Amino acid sequence: MPSYKEAKPNRPLGMITQGSLSAGLEMRLDGKQSVENLRVGRFVVIEGENNRFFSMLTDVSLSSSNASVMLNPPANDAFLMSVLSGTTTFGTVKLQPMLMLTKDQEERELRPVKTIPSHFSPVYEADAQDFALVFGDENEPGQAFFNIGQPLNMDVPVCINLNRFIERSNGIFGKSGTGKSFLNRILLSGVIAKDLASVLIFDMHNEYGWQAMSENKSAPRVKGLKQLFGANVVVFSLDAESSKARGIPDARELYIGYNQIEIEDLDLLKNELALSEATLENAYIARERLGQDWISALLDMTGEEIEEFTVSFKGHPTALKTLQRRLNTVVQKTPYLRPRVSHNYIEEILSQIKAGKNVVLEFGRQNNLLSYMLATNIITRRIHADYVRQSERHICDPENVRAPRKLMIVIEEAHKFLAPQVARQTIFGIIAREMRKYFVTLLIVDQRPSGIDPEILSQIGTRVTALLNDDKDIDAVFTGVSGSQTLRTVLAQMDPKQQALVLGYAVPMPVVVRTRSFDTDFYKAVAASQYGDSLNADWRELASGSPDEKRKLQEKAEQAISELFPDD
Repeated sequence: MPSYKEAKPNRPLGMITQGSLSAGLEMRLDGKQSVENLRVGRFVVIEGENNRFFSMLTDVSLSSSNASVMLNPPANDAFLMSVLSGTTTFGTVKLQPMLMLTKDQEERELRPVKTIPSHFSPVYEADAQDFALVFGDENEPGQAFFNIGQPLNMDVPVCINLNRFIERSNGIFGKSGTGKSFLNRILLSGVIAKDLASVLIFDMHNEYGWQAMSENKSAPRVKGLKQLFGANVVVFSLDAESSKARGIPDARELYIGYNQIEIEDLDLLKNELALSEATLENAYIARERLGQDWISALLDMTGEEIEEFTVSFKGHPTALKTLQRRLNTVVQKTPYLRPRVSHNYIEEILSQIKAGKNVVLEFGRQNNLLSYMLATNIITRRIHADYVRQSERHICDPENVRAPRKLMIVIEEAHKFLAPQVARQTIFGIIAREMRKYFVTLLIVDQRPSGIDPEILSQIGTRVTALLNDDKDIDAVFTGVSGSQTLRTVLAQMDPKQQALVLGYAVPMPVVVRTRSFDTDFYKAVAASQYGDSLNADWRELASGSPDEKRKLQEKAEQAISELFPDD
């Protein structure tokens, strides 16, 4: 471990004056430091006698050692204000220690904070080495660290551990217009580039496949995952005409048969379709008596036939007629539905996932909420059932049956699928509660986390949160998070664009980041990370080679990346 002077040669921000383990610490700001340069969410290091404490700045206030000065402020007297500044008047900063590292050379493991530093311990701004120590280094071989942005006051990378990220279900939250889809694309790009899992994206607004619109006037369009990763991403479309008009090459059509709709799917749409419990009970009767094609049969019935049906097989004619009208509404709003489909499109999606591909399902112009919820629920339920079968075979015979490839399912408007009244029945609630038991996790994207069942939120591993204004939504984001009161202040002070609070399983401590720009530099960096894996073997082979040979190999990689992503 380097000595104190070697580690932190710069002037300290201040020193610790008081505080506690539960309520946090107070730092008196050094007289040479300006309180205006401090931002809530900043990452600092406290140098204790035996430990280093990695901490977050959670509040800033003005203090005075003499109350009479505040009663008679030195207005318009620059000299007197200068004399008082830093002595009689000073800044007080609230710090929340998150991790500690002992200075013992033999124990260099980051640990939860169990104690606090002594009085007058100096506080320093964190440097690049501190960030790499806590959050990992993207260039560290054999690790899956991925740069997601920079801290508020520095130009150094903050990484997330993707191996831990894919182990549990995760959430991206933020009010409308804060860039949730850009955050999502950055994280998904890391997972795909590192080839850690397959992703299945239910793309409600057609933002992830080929390209998406941007608010940046100099670059109004950004690349989608298909442009970035080529054949590794397969696009399916529920509106082939729309996908073709937007220039997506090789988009595959997808249709769903009436016979693939279960009553559980209709239960999820109960509010959208205004279905009563009595109507759903009659749906069970119709399915039992009419068989697998009960929806087609019911849609073809006349009013008299429905009356006769209820006389013969019980049921209520009014409820069945209501169900028929609601099913007609579903058919009219979802053109991708067919009475029967000859090709098993869901099996085709599964085969792509098993082959290590990533799938984007576009809705085109069929992006109304009813259409989105129906298709997403039907497809996810069948894929989950297949994963359960694969997992059980693997558990029974792990030596001969491989575990299924890990899958991350991305859904938008998640509160519609995970609301308290439906979360226990929907397939998404089941997946969230199962965690990684069957190798399937969720990545939920939502602007109203308060609409999600608290039990589901407590299972979310990593939360990436942009600005939220509603108190209920802020409370929901911190469900199950200890010390959330201080983080609430941090979240409330963030900028509305390109900032996010990251906390949970995939990061060792909460951190506020300026998220990476999704631009040409990002495209090239992602491509370089893909090339890096294939070139690692070449680098090892050239470990004893000449500098000239290594330079040629580097130039070859850079040339390939430039050809893939020329400057727009």
